[in-house]
Amino acid sequence: MSGVPTPYRRTSDGRKKRRARPLEKISMRAVVTGGGGYCGYKLGCALANAGASVVLCDIHKPLWVIPNGVVWIETDIRDYSAILEACEGADCVFHVASYGMSGIEQLHKKEIETVNINGTRFILEACIEQNIPRLVYTSSVNVVFGGLPIEDGDEESLPYFPIDKLVDHYSRTKSIAEQMVLAANESPLAGGGTLHTCVLRPPGIYGPEEQRHLPRLIIERRLLSFKFGDPTVKMNWIHVENFVQAHILAAEALTPEKNYIASGQVYFIHDGEKSNLFEWLTPLVRAILTSKYINFFNSMQLQLLCACYILYVCFGCERSIWNSQSVGLIPA
Repeated sequence: MSGVPTPYRRTSDGRKKRRARPLEKISMRAVVTGGGGYCGYKLGCALANAGASVVLCDIHKPLWVIPNGVVWIETDIRDYSAILEACEGADCVFHVASYGMSGIEQLHKKEIETVNINGTRFILEACIEQNIPRLVYTSSVNVVFGGLPIEDGDEESLPYFPIDKLVDHYSRTKSIAEQMVLAANESPLAGGGTLHTCVLRPPGIYGPEEQRHLPRLIIERRLLSFKFGDPTVKMNWIHVENFVQAHILAAEALTPEKNYIASGQVYFIHDGEKSNLFEWLTPLVRAILTSKYINFFNSMQLQLLCACYILYVCFGCERSIWNSQSVGLIPA
């Protein structure tokens, strides 16, 4: 899949090829929804490090230390009054929050709709009421992917996958929410001015300190010492640093200084490389496992764990995996 390859890239063995350029100083008051999660937190920290005043909004507090320049506000995105209060005085909103991507959350259809659709509607309404001119929405490649191979797809050539044919409710609601965000572009603000929106579609996200991709216990007990999958199937990934930089650059591209170049636009974002999923995971597995590969499963429990792993990786990659440097820090 094509799109916008960000400057921070890696070779197939995990070595850095080119480092992302340092972020320039930023003068803004940013609100990050989903700020209690891995990606939202990383984005908020990067914004603060660049000089922005940052509010992290989430129903759960981040697991990590909240740095100077960052304020966490307990906020349910389904509560419009709470969203309105959190967004007061902001000049840019990064709408990262979502629900139902993986795990048991996928079964909660009502919550998926109220968070992903109604929550996005509340964010748009809050931007208009609070005169916030910029909104960057974190979508997903799932809105165009329905299980069929995509070769060199780009923003212009790939239509939305029919909502009624998407296999999971998360993808359906993300598609609806994305289209809402694009439709709201150039909406008039309550106090004058215009709302400018853009959408980013990341693939699987990985990075250090990520804690939700795969239960650590399964790895440490060496239950994944196997190899399978179609070696011809390749996919894109994005490192969390690239994810963060793409969002910050998108926000900059919604300013008059950049001629609102990103206004109303959609961008695929990734590391600029594609690889087979299981080849991509090999450095991690090799660093942790010392046992030989096995060619068959002789345990019902192991089969179940492997099946869950496949489903989690293939359909729940937003919070994905450590990079190769981090693997060495995991005890065997």
